[in-house]
Amino acid sequence: MNPVRVLIVDDDPLVRAGLSMILTGADDLHVVGQASDGAEVPGAVAEHRPDVVLMDIRMPGVDGLTATETLRRRPDAPEVLVLTTFDADEFVLRALRAGAGGFLLKDTPPAQIRDAVLRVAAGEATLSPSVTRQLITHVTAPQPDRGQAGRRLDQLSTRELDVALAVAQGKSNAEIGADLFMSVATVKAHVSRLLTKLDLNNRVQIALLVHDAGLA
Repeated sequence: MNPVRVLIVDDDPLVRAGLSMILTGADDLHVVGQASDGAEVPGAVAEHRPDVVLMDIRMPGVDGLTATETLRRRPDAPEVLVLTTFDADEFVLRALRAGAGGFLLKDTPPAQIRDAVLRVAAGEATLSPSVTRQLITHVTAPQPDRGQAGRRLDQLSTRELDVALAVAQGKSNAEIGADLFMSVATVKAHVSRLLTKLDLNNRVQIALLVHDAGLA
């Protein structure tokens, strides 16, 4: 397999250097470029074609939230993993709603950073169940329209809704398969159908929709 291509976006050169050192030491990851501001992201993505963008949220120019929203609207967009100093950063939830695949705290241990990048590249969320619950419960955000969210979920079959609820609990494909007596391949197929039916980008957005409907 080709190594996962990573673009690092952070206004702090020391943070960029540290992340680059962490990721460069892994055979299955390759840092293809760096950027210091969200305004540089479109050009850097076009030039380097990363699989994953490590995106700082707070930058003095174009912030990571705006850059994520712009980037994820592209049909060929790479995955985005947002970086923050605090796990209750007020902008994190908005970034996840925009299509980011998850978030990392900047003090996350190196091995976990590498694992998170690989998981996001594979289309999996990087939020543990505890972090998902804390984020959704405590980050300040406008109250969702539960009726609208519920109507979107009404189009799902009973089995698809079971899978959606399990995804919202932060369970892995293997855990969902064990709980629902399905193979991992079948779980993956259900998740793919959920994304298509609900017009979502990733598992995190499934979890947020379930929360918006008041089911999590």
